Amino acid sequence: MKMKKYGSFDEYLADQSPKNRSIIRTLRTFVKRVAPGLRESVKWGNGCWVMGKVPVAYVYSAPKYVQFGFFRGAGLKDPQEILEGTGQYVRHIKVHKASDIDEDAFRALLRQAAR
Repeated sequence: MKMKKYGSFDEYLADQSPKNRSIIRTLRTFVKRVAPGLRESVKWGNGCWVMGKVPVAYVYSAPKYVQFGFFRGAGLKDPQEILEGTGQYVRHIKVHKASDIDEDAFRALLRQAAR
């Protein structure tokens, strides 16, 4: 399967299902508020936030949820144990609806990741 190419985060967002678009919009607003130094980008067919050229966080749109993930997530302190994944580096949280976003827990993870 060929990866879709998007020219911008807005193009990526527009191509997602209405349900996931709503979740991604909420995450986008959250990231802008919590880590204003991150820049929106598209990498590997997904919406991303980068610091300079370094990818920090991403959204991946699955059929039933949105993954909000961290490229160096395996190294983050996660006292609430909300991160999923078994890869060497990447970890994510499955967000099924906007109200799943735990502001405090997500903020703690994003601030660590953006350092």
